[in-house]
Amino acid sequence: MKTTYNILQTVGYFDIFCYPLTVSEIHRFLGKYTTIPEVETGLQELVNKKQLFQLDEFYSLQNDMSIAHQRRKGNERAGRLLPVAYRIGSLLGKFPFVRAVGISGSLSKNYADEQADFDFFIITKTNHLWIARSMLHVLKKLSFLLGKQHWYCMNYFIDEQALVIAEKNIFIATEVLTLKPVCGDEAMSAFFKANQWALDHLPNYPQTASVVYSNTFDPWYKKLVEFLFTNRFGNWLDDWLMRVTEKRWLKKERENQLNIKGDPLGLLAGKHFARLNPEHFQKKFLMLYQKKLEEINSTIQL
Repeated sequence: MKTTYNILQTVGYFDIFCYPLTVSEIHRFLGKYTTIPEVETGLQELVNKKQLFQLDEFYSLQNDMSIAHQRRKGNERAGRLLPVAYRIGSLLGKFPFVRAVGISGSLSKNYADEQADFDFFIITKTNHLWIARSMLHVLKKLSFLLGKQHWYCMNYFIDEQALVIAEKNIFIATEVLTLKPVCGDEAMSAFFKANQWALDHLPNYPQTASVVYSNTFDPWYKKLVEFLFTNRFGNWLDDWLMRVTEKRWLKKERENQLNIKGDPLGLLAGKHFARLNPEHFQKKFLMLYQKKLEEINSTIQL
């Protein structure tokens, strides 16, 4: 497959978000192992053919300078919000049974719009995910009192026994590799090692960053709670919280309840994971991406 086609695939992926890319970003997210000079040569060829458009330092399928301005504003906003997100992630890491926290979503890609959420990916101790999640969601409920609920979006939980992400597609590969580690050196390293398959989709992506906050010690209350619930009763409580939460979310799905963005509410729950139902966004996005590829195939002559 020609590098130029891989470039169009990569730019097309982010075009769904109206997000133009730089040369280095195109190289990083390219689905083919290559060099930056090869990418630069391919970009020049595509621009000469008017199959891609150069918007200052960015490249896009759209000949629209406004999306470059929009991207810059989003990058600047993310630069201001990321330090806050790291501090919140560090706070989440101090909760009992939490072993690692990462920033996901658009903020992990250094972009934030005016309604930006702080999305967090959380790894917990094996068989204690639901205790950890329940405690964290008490904090989430309290955040509503301050109008900061969008700063505490904890949408994806796994425990140390389920580090491999089930869906192995370009969307998940991008989310895995762009994850910004906040805390939990050991668990984060194990997670990235368990998901090396993501590099099959993005072979040029650099080594993942180290955590910002090293967990040199756990606070006393975290140690105390873990001591009190690391036993048969703690295992029973974790199972009970899973069943109660799953029942509540199934009710929300049956009633077609929506979140604040207007998306359907849905949760996939298991002993070792809790995550939003991929049918509600991931599947929709992959369908849009497939449509984008069909458009490229039908209109671009390589």
